[in-house]
Amino acid sequence: MQTESFDAIIIGAGQAGPSLAARCSREGLKTALIERGAFGGTCVNVGCVPTKTLVASARAIHQARRGAEFGFDAGEVRVQMVRVMARKDQLVRQSREGVEKWLRGLANTEVITGNARFIAVHTVQVGERQLKAPRIFLNVGGRSVRPQIEGIDQVSTMDNVSILQLAQVPQHLVIVGGSYIGLEFAQMMRRFGAEVTVVEKSNRLLAREDEDVSDGIRQILEHEGVRFELGAECLSLSRQGAQIAVKARCGEEAAVIVGSHLLLAIGRQPNTDGLGLEAAGVRTDERGYIQVDDQCLTSCAGVWAVGDCNGRGAFTHTAYNDYEIVAANLFDSDPRRISDRIPCYALFIDPALGRVGMNEQEVRASGRPALIGKMPMQRVGRAREMSETQGFMKVLVDAKSKQILGAAILGHNGDEVVHVLLGLMAAGQPYTTLSRAMPIHPTVSELLPTLLQQLKPLE
Repeated sequence: MQTESFDAIIIGAGQAGPSLAARCSREGLKTALIERGAFGGTCVNVGCVPTKTLVASARAIHQARRGAEFGFDAGEVRVQMVRVMARKDQLVRQSREGVEKWLRGLANTEVITGNARFIAVHTVQVGERQLKAPRIFLNVGGRSVRPQIEGIDQVSTMDNVSILQLAQVPQHLVIVGGSYIGLEFAQMMRRFGAEVTVVEKSNRLLAREDEDVSDGIRQILEHEGVRFELGAECLSLSRQGAQIAVKARCGEEAAVIVGSHLLLAIGRQPNTDGLGLEAAGVRTDERGYIQVDDQCLTSCAGVWAVGDCNGRGAFTHTAYNDYEIVAANLFDSDPRRISDRIPCYALFIDPALGRVGMNEQEVRASGRPALIGKMPMQRVGRAREMSETQGFMKVLVDAKSKQILGAAILGHNGDEVVHVLLGLMAAGQPYTTLSRAMPIHPTVSELLPTLLQQLKPLE
């Protein structure tokens, strides 16, 4: 079999892969982009685009039901799941087709569909073709974990992909996993009209967050009728007629939660199995994530891993930043690094949680002298005017350098407001730069200077 030569090979058309292909094209490199499934990867097809589209539908439905609060009566709200899903499918299709059209129109680039695997260093096989290149970029993404739970093979289960195909609102959705994906689906499906119970092994939600953040999120969701079963140390599943029985406690007398549908949302794993990484000398950790250095380079020279598969970030924005780091080092003589970026993410319940930098637990563990400010959203005039007063703002500052260490904005537009603090942190400016600013009234962001003017020592 003849081996075809390229200047660059990109495996995976997720968030980073297409941008890498476009940059390689601009550099005049003969490039092969290989995709085995849907163009756009997780975000476009089964992640950000479809879920945030459904979140928007759920919010519109929720707001219509709250008409009395705002002085109008919308009558009975009837959710038509088929139409909700059709809107989601249309937006996904537009995004996916847009990515594919872009890639197929790139100069110097050949788009190849199929499964790729290494057969030697810098050499991959796709179907009957063998391709080699001095630069290979892996952007293969991840998928949901199917856990080892007693009785799991005896019942019907859904993951974050299959739940997107529901044609009807579940009567009672039981979600195993009280983390980011599980909680977004919990509120969404509750607003569509389902009963929802979240079963979580930990004694609180989102154990990586501060306890006040976890409690605040739980209060928001409980207010809408989501039920929680925390500390579920003995989980087992069984059939009960056409229903699914979930036992969450040890002992014969433990209560059983009976639902019509079951969503598993307890973690992710990389799509690195079947890639033949050992043939290229590309090392992985015990969970299958590709080990990379600070510039996304693997243990094999000339092979980079970007996005979810490298375990250095689980978000679309970290995947795109991986692309920026690789491109900057490879083409621009700009030594950007993963360790330069400031951690940031959001939980897209409504109201959202925006997070940046260190949390309070981490600041305390560091032992450094610090300042803290916290303010309930009831203090924010814009939030009161919108009847969106749930949550709070919290910020942590280094007492000596006056640099912002981290923040949590749980409240109306929290996922957007937190970027004000992220920008300040990225610029390396002290908190006083913002505390002395004059923001626009009435906005949620206008309370950030007030928050920073009320800092107190973290005790």
